[in-house]
Amino acid sequence: MTIKRLGLDIDGTVTSPKTFLPYLNSSFNKQLSLHDITQYNLANLLGIPQKEFFEWLKTNEEKIYANALIADQAHPILEEWKVDYELFYISARGNHLLNTTKDWFTSNAVPYHHIELIGKHDKIDSIKEHSVDVFFEDKYDNACAIAEECEIPVILFDTPYNQGTVPSNVSRLETWPEAQQWLKHHNKSGRA
Repeated sequence: MTIKRLGLDIDGTVTSPKTFLPYLNSSFNKQLSLHDITQYNLANLLGIPQKEFFEWLKTNEEKIYANALIADQAHPILEEWKVDYELFYISARGNHLLNTTKDWFTSNAVPYHHIELIGKHDKIDSIKEHSVDVFFEDKYDNACAIAEECEIPVILFDTPYNQGTVPSNVSRLETWPEAQQWLKHHNKSGRA
């Protein structure tokens, strides 16, 4: 398999899955750690209505995304990959956050070739449109759907909120260095 174009989710993948914690704890008077985030639906986890959570997110998302923490060890690996691969970021963030997102990439010196904010979790059409060879994700159902619908390998960064059985072409990894090793092992073009 020759891998040329990498598809990458942003939140919880390139950014740390811990990014939201200080904001959630402050706003909802909680003391949550990443181990407490056992489901993707934060409204359910907080015990509040979806509408209330989405209003909170709408008010706070720009600040959260502008100050997001980069995932441990992601930066040097993405720097290395930019030479040999095309880095296509496909995110569920709304397109109204494009400037905030690009500013974050610039201020954190995170390399990219393309950023697409699609405003929904279903990334399959974008992945197919951009002929992505492998996708990096943190959302369990996205990883499974992408693997099955796009018939490409998916790296699922392991977190407490994305547990479950995965298809054979989904690799559950814990760190960016593990993802780097996976890519070196699976890319048959001699790159990386």
